[in-house]
Amino acid sequence: MTLATINWRRDVFSRTMLVCVFTGFASGLPLYALINLLPAWLRSEGVDLKSIGLFALIGLPYTWKFLWSPLMDRYALPLLGRRRGWMLASQLALLASLAVFGLFDPKQDIWSIAGLALTVAFFSASQDIVLDAFRREILSDAELGLGNTVHINAYRLAGLVPGSLSLILADRMPWGSVFVITALFMLPGALMTLMVKEPKLASGSPKTLRQAVVEPFHEFVTRQGWQGALWILGFIFLYKLGDSMATSLATPFYLDMGYAKSQIGLVAKHAGLWPAVIGGLLGGVWMIKLGINRALWAFGVVQVVSILGFAWLASYGRFDSVGAEQLAMLAVVIGFEALGVGLGTAAFVAFIARSTHPAYTATQFALFTSLAAVPRTLANAATGYIVESIGWTSFFFLCTALAIPGMMLLVKVAPWGDDPAPQQA
Repeated sequence: MTLATINWRRDVFSRTMLVCVFTGFASGLPLYALINLLPAWLRSEGVDLKSIGLFALIGLPYTWKFLWSPLMDRYALPLLGRRRGWMLASQLALLASLAVFGLFDPKQDIWSIAGLALTVAFFSASQDIVLDAFRREILSDAELGLGNTVHINAYRLAGLVPGSLSLILADRMPWGSVFVITALFMLPGALMTLMVKEPKLASGSPKTLRQAVVEPFHEFVTRQGWQGALWILGFIFLYKLGDSMATSLATPFYLDMGYAKSQIGLVAKHAGLWPAVIGGLLGGVWMIKLGINRALWAFGVVQVVSILGFAWLASYGRFDSVGAEQLAMLAVVIGFEALGVGLGTAAFVAFIARSTHPAYTATQFALFTSLAAVPRTLANAATGYIVESIGWTSFFFLCTALAIPGMMLLVKVAPWGDDPAPQQA
């Protein structure tokens, strides 16, 4: 057994990587509840696609979270420390707010549901601020690729709860019970928060609000230069635009194709699980060997091609009956999407983490991920209108075309094989 093999096993099965599993799961569950379970609930209760598409606007907290991230950097809650205190508070708030959805009727309380969804998005975005900072502070630069791959795959696996288990349960029990069960899956993240230690880097909090607000932006622009900073911000905005739009109405798309909620749930469980796990583990190992820049190129190509699977499925039109062949087609689309988008996201988040400075983790990470969330929020709000205007097949071809500009910017921000040296705090 070689030293390289020992190091690889030590890195993959370390305590730090286990923590990344829990951060990913806790981060992914509320988002997927909003983008998978909530649309499925609304659609099954007769809400039209235009209204469901507009629900993407509830994601605005994800795009504006950099505004209150300095406060979470500057101030600490009385218990558990600066990072862990905010983590536990946001996780408990998410558990409570997710459980409340089932008390409303989509036909009569659509505005109340929208308000509650906005509240969930706010707590989820707040949790992401501190989880991203916490993860960046426990990972060395050498661990960023693997650690963020583990985080992203756990993030995606969390989507199997609202996107699979909850849909299966929805065919067998009231929606109120479904939302309560879904909310209880926030408990593993809360237990993780209680068991881990506060990162050492987190002890050096900003002393003033000016340090918390102004210095992170000043440092980024000074380090990259104005032109370099704009290239990076443009890339962060565009890299996930196409696949974000393509998956924004995935569950309503499957329902419109004629699949039952339980069929979607069962296929998503099996076809989405193994490609995500296997692809994620391979992606993490490949990223160690390739470096983040090459991974952005290679995984990005797979990410773009995976969008075409939706167009292929849509080209058949609505199925009159769903048999083994139609379920196999759905499995191929979900599995390839899980592999492609999962790989692309892992490299993308690793790039964002690398672009932050250790001294300003929370605010810079929140700024970059907020910008990445803009397409998911604003562009996705129009997806329902676009689909009703041009149809599902043309919509997915449009999403594929919108994924190309982000790939082209890799020439500027991540040249093939030219990974920068690690930063010092």
